[in-house]
Formats: sequence, structure tokens, C-alpha cells
Amino acid sequence: MTKINKGFSTRAIHDGQEPEERTGAVAVPIYATSTYQQDGIGKPRLGYEYARVSNPTRDRLETNLASLEGGVAARVFASGMAAITALCQTMKSGDNVVAGDNLYGGTPRFFNQVMAKFGVTFTYVDTRNPENVASAMQGNTRYVFLETPSNPLMSLTDIAAVSKVAHAKGAQVIVDNTFMSPYFQRPLELGADMVMHSTTKFLNGHSDGLGGVIVCSTEAQAEELAFIQKASGGILSPFESWLILRGVKTLAVRMKQHDINGRAVAEYLSKHPKVAKVLYPGLVEHPQHELAKRQMKGFGSMITFETGSLENAEKMLARMKVCALAESLGGVETLISHPASMTHAGIGAEGRAKIGLTDGMVRISVGIEDLDDIVADLEQALAVV
Repeated sequence: MTKINKGFSTRAIHDGQEPEERTGAVAVPIYATSTYQQDGIGKPRLGYEYARVSNPTRDRLETNLASLEGGVAARVFASGMAAITALCQTMKSGDNVVAGDNLYGGTPRFFNQVMAKFGVTFTYVDTRNPENVASAMQGNTRYVFLETPSNPLMSLTDIAAVSKVAHAKGAQVIVDNTFMSPYFQRPLELGADMVMHSTTKFLNGHSDGLGGVIVCSTEAQAEELAFIQKASGGILSPFESWLILRGVKTLAVRMKQHDINGRAVAEYLSKHPKVAKVLYPGLVEHPQHELAKRQMKGFGSMITFETGSLENAEKMLARMKVCALAESLGGVETLISHPASMTHAGIGAEGRAKIGLTDGMVRISVGIEDLDDIVADLEQALAVV
């Protein structure tokens, strides 16, 4: 039988999403069961014993996401932070992680306030320069953890260059690819060892389900994370697995429109007299624009811009009508937030100042509504700044 080399959209719709064999249902069924009848002692049917260990709906999602990122396997968890927790559970006391100094606020909170209690150390550096990573690495460095583009300052890390540095010193590279999705960026192809996502965001795309995933490049990684799923139980439910499978079917068309709208909104904001600065890799004035063009297939819809003060940000955000003031990102609707008081409140004023996150910064996840309506909403809100 001739093998078809399927494109991204085809894989998103079909890999792991094949029609159900018994009835031909084209939508993956939700297997809402906690356990499975066995054919005899030690004879589970099709290998299914207990839902914490495995579930057919969840298995389908893991197959799908591994295909999209080009990995050998994927493991899904109850949230993005649950995925990071599982990753951390592969470490032991005395291990070190070199991490970017500008990450989603919940990540360093977990690293510093939870994992540090167990003897794991974390070294934070500006990963825009691979030499900073090289200088920070120690003999006990197990992982290099990157987020590119970073949240919310939209700085980029050269994944290939940092992977080369890390591998030379025996460490693995993990990339949080939530902002780009595998449609625009595939870190494993650039040398990373594992990729994580908050599936809550672009993969799901509809702001109606939490989830997280780690995509592996080796069977050993996948087996270890499968054991952690079984042992710790932070697994994704069948229903939310189904929600993400449904969302992924439209990932390609959604990301194309996110990118179109994102570029246009960034251009609009960059020319607005009341906006002091726009952070978006798709703008030619972004200091890493050329890197963005090399390692990403699009620029996406995540933008951070400077209003000048907390007062200005508050005034503007209070007037939004189409754009929803809310945490999270990646939904079909435009979401707008204030990182200093929302996603990055936990790192404190000193931590925010250290990375250059000001009280006047606003982050927008541009949705796929009519572009004119998004721009008009921003225009009327910025009028009070």
C-alpha cells in the first residue's frame, strides 16, 4: 500500500482521529469510564485496565499531538502546569535547571516555591544569547527550559543554537511552544529534546478546557512520563481530551487567521501615537525579527504593548468591548490582559523590574473576529489614554 506523506492540516484532522472501527463514527468517542472489564486474570482487553493508566480518547489525543510536533510520543496532563510538574518529577535532588529569565509567571513560581524544597536548583538567564546558557550550565544541569517567544515580552531564543550548547554539556532542552503552536514552530526539528504546551491555549482554541502536553523525542522519555501519569495521576480527562481533539481539527485555519489579524493589529499599534512600544516578532523593528523568520513559519497573534503607566492601562482595559479582559490566550476570541497584575503578579515587583515588565504593559491575544472590529475596539479604548 502506498504511503501518503500527509501535510500538517491533514495530520491535524486525521492522525489519531481515524473513524471509530465498530460504528464508523468520524468523531473520536468520549470513553467516560473509570475501569474496564478484563477477559480473565491478567488479561486486559486491548491493554486497558484502569483509566488513570490509559483511556482510548486520551490515547488518540496523544497520537495526534505527537504527530503534529514530529515526536515519537506525547503525554497529556490536566493542565500546562501539571505537564511541567510531571517533567520536574523526572528530576532528583541535586539536579539543576537553566531556565529563561522571562517565562510565564506560574513556571518560576512552581520552580522556586515548590521544586526548590526538594533540592532542585534553578538558574535564570537571558536566553536570547546562547553564551549566557553556556556560562550558566553546571555539571549537574539536567535540563535547559526555554519559552520562545517569551511571555509576555516576546523575546526569542535561538532553539538550534541553545540545543547545541546544552547537548555539548549533556543536558536536554525543553521548549514551551504554547505561543506558536506546532503550526508555526516545531522545536524538535530545531534540536530540542521535548516540547510542552498548555493545550488550553491555541491547541484547544475555544477557551473551554484545561490541559497540558509534553511531546517526546525518545521512547525513554515517553515511558518515564507514562509511568508518572500512572503513579501521580495528573492525567487529562476523556472529555477534555475530546475537546482538544475537536479543537485541533481547525488548528491550521485558525492559526492562519490569528497570524493575519496579529500582524495587522501589531502594525496598527506600532503607528498609534499613544502606544510607546510594541513587542511583536513580526515587526521589522523587533530586534530578533530575522531569527523569527528563520525558526518560525509565522508570527502569530501574541502582542505586548506599552501604554505608559498603570493608570493608562487601567483606563484602557476598562473600556474594552470586543476584546475580553481575561487571563489565558489562544482562543478564537480576542483576550487582553495586564501581565503585571495577572499572569506575572506572583514574581513580584522586583522580579518584574528585573526583566523589564512594566505596569503599563498590556498583552493581547488577537482572536479571529473581524479585524475592523478588533481595531475599532482598541481605537476607542486608547482614546482615554
